[in-house]
Amino acid sequence: MRTLAIDLGARRTGLALSDAGGKLATPYDVLQVPAPQALELILKVIKTEDVERIVVGLPLNMDGTRGPAAEQAVEFGRQLAARSSQKVIFVDERLSSFQAEQDVSARRRGGEKITRKGKKQRLDAIAAAQFLQEFLDGKLAAIDG
Repeated sequence: MRTLAIDLGARRTGLALSDAGGKLATPYDVLQVPAPQALELILKVIKTEDVERIVVGLPLNMDGTRGPAAEQAVEFGRQLAARSSQKVIFVDERLSSFQAEQDVSARRRGGEKITRKGKKQRLDAIAAAQFLQEFLDGKLAAIDG
């Protein structure tokens, strides 16, 4: 089952896709537009990549409560479900951006040439791939939206 993960941000939205078997997550793209414009672009990705399931990261507060960003992600997910006719699953994405930064820093220390601009452009997609992989591995449970 092909799954799309979305790391929704105020300025950028990271996307990651699983393989057709639903086992492996990879970074896909970073949309450099605000959330409302990202919706239309994501609908195109769903169609062209034959996505069957969508995972949206909820940026919960460290105490597990929902703040304004999490509420915006829930609303975005509801709109996406209505427009795409696909199931949308919400997962806890706390610390995914931090983990993505650590991953990119480790790659840089390993000799990979990553510019500051390149890091910013890929970071959100890497974060989406990380929480998607955790979901596919059964380490992240779905959260009610």
